[in-house]
Amino acid sequence: MSAEQDGNCFGITIRERAEKREREILSPYAACSALSAGRDKEEPQDAIRTVYQRDRDRIVHSKSFRRLKQKTQVFIAPVSDHYRTRLMHTLEVSQLSRTVSRALLLNDDLTEAIALGHDLGHTPFGHAGERVLNEVCPLGFRHYEQSVRVVERLERDGRGLNLTKEVRDGILNHQWGLHPSTLEGQIVRYCDEIAFLNHDIDDAERAGLLTESDLPDEIRKNLGASPKERLDRMMQDIIYNSMGRDEIRMSEVTEKWLVEFRLFMYRHLYTDIRAKAEEKKVPFLLSNLYEYYEKHIDEMPSGYIRLIEEGDPVERVVCDYISGMTDSYALEKFVELFTPRRWFGP
Repeated sequence: MSAEQDGNCFGITIRERAEKREREILSPYAACSALSAGRDKEEPQDAIRTVYQRDRDRIVHSKSFRRLKQKTQVFIAPVSDHYRTRLMHTLEVSQLSRTVSRALLLNDDLTEAIALGHDLGHTPFGHAGERVLNEVCPLGFRHYEQSVRVVERLERDGRGLNLTKEVRDGILNHQWGLHPSTLEGQIVRYCDEIAFLNHDIDDAERAGLLTESDLPDEIRKNLGASPKERLDRMMQDIIYNSMGRDEIRMSEVTEKWLVEFRLFMYRHLYTDIRAKAEEKKVPFLLSNLYEYYEKHIDEMPSGYIRLIEEGDPVERVVCDYISGMTDSYALEKFVELFTPRRWFGP
């Protein structure tokens, strides 16, 4: 095997060359791979990939990541294939976050890993599902905490993905109002907000619920008159206001109108009875699944039963199982458990 094949070149590994390049090129505020706080369980270093590149790859290859393709973003069970799913939202957040991270000379591998993992713990049926589990589970339920539980406890048959502390911190604190410890995590927090507001109005227009002209003139004037204009303007605002600083920030004016944009969307889409017509069925569906599996834990897959045997609370493990379901699987289990099957006789 050649030096290149075993990851060694010119006396150092390809990973070490990448780490050296980070130290030479990246901003002094960047999270360099070689200075990571590490993993809970120590592992030998990879010869080719940095720790954050390995984290990104582990997330992409995880089962929970694949399930995002069948989880609701805004519209439950849309007929058209062109509406965003939770997976498409995740990919758009990742794309925006990498662009900002690279412009600021931050560690885009870390940024990408956080972005790709930030919604792994999301429930079926979007935030409606999250609200139901938070109400029925006495331990509470928040998708950002569940995303961390997915990577620490649930993936790989209970072994977890053993991600670095920086990636887990970014996933845990991606929600607006929380405070990631790295600038890379702060970028994802902003880009998550920017992405969902703009792609949700795009989907709402496709559904005939909103048009660009419905946005107040002041929002269009200050943020842009189309999703593309708003994305460009807000990303540039973040880049120019964060350059050379030890925090990620927007200008006061742009952040003010981002808040107004968010309020408009909550009033005119996220609580719209036409967009959310099917959501009224979600509490009945998921609360019944929760109550059933809490009483019949032996009917959950063996991996979840093992978690209970290892001491995890029943209520938390039932949430693990239900939150990991796709929309279609949750519907399938409800039909299986609560609707009569046709009987054709002997």
